Amino acid sequence: MRIAVAGSIATDHLMTFPGRFADQLIPDQLHTVSLSFLVDALDIRRGGVAANICYGMGCLGQNPILVGAVGDDFADYRSWLDRHGVDTSSVYVSQLHHTARFLCTTDEDHNQIASFYAGAMSEAREIELQPVVDRVGGLDLVLIGADDPEGMLRHTEECRTRGIPFAADPSQQLARMNDVQELIDGAAYLFTNEYEKSLCEQKTGWSDEEVLERVGVRVTTLGPKGVRIDRIGEPSLHVDAAPEVRKVEPTGVGDAFRAGFLTALSWELSLERAAQMGNLLAAHALEVAGPQEYTLHRQQFVDRFADAYGREAADEIAGRVLS
Repeated sequence: MRIAVAGSIATDHLMTFPGRFADQLIPDQLHTVSLSFLVDALDIRRGGVAANICYGMGCLGQNPILVGAVGDDFADYRSWLDRHGVDTSSVYVSQLHHTARFLCTTDEDHNQIASFYAGAMSEAREIELQPVVDRVGGLDLVLIGADDPEGMLRHTEECRTRGIPFAADPSQQLARMNDVQELIDGAAYLFTNEYEKSLCEQKTGWSDEEVLERVGVRVTTLGPKGVRIDRIGEPSLHVDAAPEVRKVEPTGVGDAFRAGFLTALSWELSLERAAQMGNLLAAHALEVAGPQEYTLHRQQFVDRFADAYGREAADEIAGRVLS
């Protein structure tokens, strides 16, 4: 399968607060919040949902096509992604803005407070998918992740018009967008976490059943409880999370899940295997600080897969990982 991933490309500034945000909030003063958190650590990492997903797919031996907008400060980041198997030839370079910035503080309970500067991402609306299709000889799936809202709508409409299967993954942009129906209607896959699932239904005015009537497969990540997969007329499929070695930093965990899931789809594996792949790659991302700091070793990955989901499942992916 030829898979393109459209979405944000950013630099992440990740900070750690040695306390709990909840302890600093005064319930009857929330209308006048003025807080400053003294953090213990600052890590500057490569990020952005599309780049994170492509990185994970590249680590698994895929050659995903990255689609997004960056500034002229992208050269080092491009080289990094190229070295990890990502096709960056369709990345749009702005002449006006810097690459986007994500600033996030995480407390000891892994709660997060974040801000996002769009920068060059605002020019994603200038990107057309057909030249990408022409360059690579066709696309089997386009994942449309969090990005410039107008760009997300343009990519979705173009996929529908040209008959390109797409996966809707609006994530962080759900909170600010009102055209959510346009983003998900007709999607082959819809990715959300539990909170985003409810927000998606609220924003569209559609019930859970009505959403299922409009998408092929609905994938809902449940954090430590794993993932649920729903299809119209089919019983729900629940897949447990893969055990992690340690919890370090959650930024990019959902992106890693999507990378594993999409990779399994490209291998034409079952939805259960796709969820298992996603869960295990998500565990790798959770164990490091930064969404592109994990590395994969084939035998170790296969052994962890066997420990989590059984030897038969591991044998099914063993010949494909990093091949």
